[in-house]
Amino acid sequence: MQGRKNFKDERELRFSLSAHVPEHNFYRRLKDRIDLSFLYELTAPYYGKCGQQSIDPVVFFKLCLVSYLENIVSDRKLIEHCSLRLDLLYFLDYQLDEPLPWHSTVSRTRKLYPERLFETLFDKVFSLCVEQGMVSGSVQAIDSAPIKANASMESLLLKQPQETGQLYLTAPLHDVQHPKNNQPTQLITAPAHQLRKLKKHQQNLKSTPTALGANHEKAQLVSNKTHYAPHDPDARISVKPGKARKLNYHCSMAVDTAQGVISHIQADFADGRDSQYLPDLTEQVQSRLLTHGLLMQDLLADAGYSNGSNYYFLELRGITAWIPVFGMYKPEINGFPYDKKADQFSCPMGKALQFKSFDHTPDGRLLKHYWAAPSDCRQCPSKPTCAPKTRCRKITRTAYDEHYQRAFARQHSKQGNRMKKLRQSTIEPVFGSLVQHYGLRKINVLGKSGAHKVMLLAAVAFNLKKYMKSKPARAISMAQVLEKEVSLSTILRFFSAIQRNLPKLV
Repeated sequence: MQGRKNFKDERELRFSLSAHVPEHNFYRRLKDRIDLSFLYELTAPYYGKCGQQSIDPVVFFKLCLVSYLENIVSDRKLIEHCSLRLDLLYFLDYQLDEPLPWHSTVSRTRKLYPERLFETLFDKVFSLCVEQGMVSGSVQAIDSAPIKANASMESLLLKQPQETGQLYLTAPLHDVQHPKNNQPTQLITAPAHQLRKLKKHQQNLKSTPTALGANHEKAQLVSNKTHYAPHDPDARISVKPGKARKLNYHCSMAVDTAQGVISHIQADFADGRDSQYLPDLTEQVQSRLLTHGLLMQDLLADAGYSNGSNYYFLELRGITAWIPVFGMYKPEINGFPYDKKADQFSCPMGKALQFKSFDHTPDGRLLKHYWAAPSDCRQCPSKPTCAPKTRCRKITRTAYDEHYQRAFARQHSKQGNRMKKLRQSTIEPVFGSLVQHYGLRKINVLGKSGAHKVMLLAAVAFNLKKYMKSKPARAISMAQVLEKEVSLSTILRFFSAIQRNLPKLV
């Protein structure tokens, strides 16, 4: 006989969530293994003692974790998704007929809490990974990637000159009003000489027929020095070879190479170089490791972090830098051998190029200048080819040349190749996972502080997933190892050999 199911919506229903969520469910196991009650004390100063009750701080952070574990970046979709899942309701301590918080409440609470609170949650989860034996601490890999900001290149405005207080160019990208609500925005100023330089450069490009798209009427050169995003002024224009210009944030991250646990993550401005963020990143990682009794000994990074001051910084702290030297560096100059003791070079004609002075590049790099004597070069027959446009031959080297030499030697060693493969197999998959599966494809909040919170929550979700999958290593006693692998006769032969060779050793 054919069956037919008739549905009748009952207003009163006895239902137990715990009975309908399996024991092996991820969120049920996560609820049993992680305790977030410490958040009540930390969030108490941000609320008054009267008025309407706020969202439960533990519920808020659980919602945030679900957001990145489920790869949902919209607060509205997050609430809708949680209302349809029994295991998520059980994880949040909500009943079937109990309404979840409004999505706007989640957004406002995220703005209310400071970055330090999110960092405390990250430290808590990281400590759980340390206790599980998932973190060694000795070898750390660092890398960075641009993350799309919640701002459009079409909304860029030209900065206001400081001297005149008016817009310099007559054709800004948009009116000086917020593109959505038509409210006046805070104008960001820039030196007038930078704006004049931009205008002249644009005119040169339009007058060059070989420049692709230069003759287009809307063609403009945008730069962080001259333009800003009124919707999110902290977003910066970043350029990656082979990709279009976008407004991004800079995500810097450190990963422990033992089991791929994220040991640090931070948001920075996208117009900075990787190398300038390394000192602060290293100190943050080292400080977190020291609180757990761990010590970083090796640091793995790509050539973007290559910098003489960085090599010097790491050597002072006893950290071996496995950072490839950038491609323009030359360990030696052909035909000009260097005398380390005298700190001078020698030209092919046997004349000395002595150290003269220090100098700094516009980006802060320290240089050393070596000059030959003008009288020596004036009488030299090789001057037309060696120094055709100057009075004497000059050599400019970095002041950290010895540190570059050691890094260059490590880079071309066998261990350097192993460290390179270790870095590629450790941190690059982590970045890929965060972007594809943990909500870091785009930053949906505004401001550098909000971007930092988003990155911290994504890293917490990633570490929690690894923590739930990991099993504590079983301790094996030495007696069991000897019983399984070493026989008694082997041990006796070992001690007899020591007795025979003891007089020779003495």
